[in-house]
Amino acid sequence: MAITTPVSVVCIGEVAVITLDRPKANAIDAPTSVLLYEAVRAAELDAAVRAIVLTGGGERFFSAGWDLKAAVAGEAADADWGPGGFAGITEFAGRRKPLVAAVNGLAIGGGFELMLACDLAVCTHEAQFSAPEATIGVVADAGGVLRLPRRLPRAVAVELLLTGRRMCAEEALRWGLVNDVVPAAALLSSAIGLAERAVTGAPLAVGAVLEVLEATEALDVTDGYALMRSGDLTIYASVASSEDAQEGPLAFAERRAPQWLGR
Repeated sequence: MAITTPVSVVCIGEVAVITLDRPKANAIDAPTSVLLYEAVRAAELDAAVRAIVLTGGGERFFSAGWDLKAAVAGEAADADWGPGGFAGITEFAGRRKPLVAAVNGLAIGGGFELMLACDLAVCTHEAQFSAPEATIGVVADAGGVLRLPRRLPRAVAVELLLTGRRMCAEEALRWGLVNDVVPAAALLSSAIGLAERAVTGAPLAVGAVLEVLEATEALDVTDGYALMRSGDLTIYASVASSEDAQEGPLAFAERRAPQWLGR
């Protein structure tokens, strides 16, 4: 699963670490979006990979978002970003492996939206988050206007979207936008550790959780239950009768670690 820069992939155990490395600011143009999608998609299809970590190269930027130099050169805001949308994953439906953002610095504009599209996040104390699109005449429509109000109190989300102010790492942790704030030297190991903990469960169960979350996020509880019981969520529907659903209670009763088969 070798992918050349500006997007590289290294597998550490069962975790695929994807690095966006486009000096100086890890800005994203259309070709880079496609590369990010291809990297995540390849990890999704790799049976040896159970979780994914996404980080930025360098120490200052996770990502500055849309490459404005490409925009000045003629790349339109509605360019073809590839199957996963801007940054490869902001519209990537159907992911079934946990994706952890390891935010190593500034996550600005589309870089913030890239982080918001991940399932979990760890950042450094130096990380900052902002959605300045409105201040430069555009809209944070790669997920910002959709995801921020669901992740933050509405007033805080609207403030960020309208003013473009930067949120520090500690505030992001306080609001639950990130799972942990760690020293820069510990970022990657912390993100990998979180990814590994996220997949200690049975593979089908992990995939089903992500499937249900994606399908029901915009529904109320009653409609969410109805969808779960409909049989339309195929991974979720397969869990109860799976071999792993039998193995889990048996391993607990026998006081041993479960041996997951993924079926």
